[in-house]
Amino acid sequence: MTLADWIDDRTGWRRIWETLFLRKIPKVNWLYTLGSATLFVAINQIVTGILLSIYYVPSPQDAYASVQYITTGVSAGWLIRGLHHWGASAMVLLAVLHMLRVIFHGAYKYPREITWFTGVLLLLIVFGFGFTGYLLPWDQKAYWATTVGTRIIAVVPGIGEWLLRVARGGDELSAVTLTRFFGTHVWVLPAALLVLLGIHLFLVVRISISAPPKRQRSK
Repeated sequence: MTLADWIDDRTGWRRIWETLFLRKIPKVNWLYTLGSATLFVAINQIVTGILLSIYYVPSPQDAYASVQYITTGVSAGWLIRGLHHWGASAMVLLAVLHMLRVIFHGAYKYPREITWFTGVLLLLIVFGFGFTGYLLPWDQKAYWATTVGTRIIAVVPGIGEWLLRVARGGDELSAVTLTRFFGTHVWVLPAALLVLLGIHLFLVVRISISAPPKRQRSK
């Protein structure tokens, strides 16, 4: 008995491998790789985000200086920050294109409704990552963009002003705002992302992907 057989006898890893990577799927085109591309960029964001969090300091006095230190003082810091910065834009673009592909191909219909709902929530989380991450450099552009962005929350009927104070931690942007955005960016949103991503991928494997629609020949 080989080591692989010994491990498989106790874990069943070959069956898991065959289920994930050797399952039969419909013949598809490049548009069907948008979901995988989004997942690849999400992994890039997680890895580079963890590396950036080692040096980033979430306080108004040190945030900007820590970002500058990452860019100029840390080995390959400029590359890690660049991958995270451009990866954020790429993830939004790829997620939106993936959703448009699903809509145009009607892949949200039975039996993939829950897969669709989890995908919509994942897209909202991606937007949340972009919104909360924009403030973290704590420069003039980030400050005023977040001021305008949070003011948009206040237009929600009835609870707008309350939501604005919750987001800012007060009436104006402050150290509390930066701490809340940082905590949401590195803890709340990643936890929600991993849970929903696990459900989404399980359903993709469980139900499989939809075949590309074909034009019906007229009789």
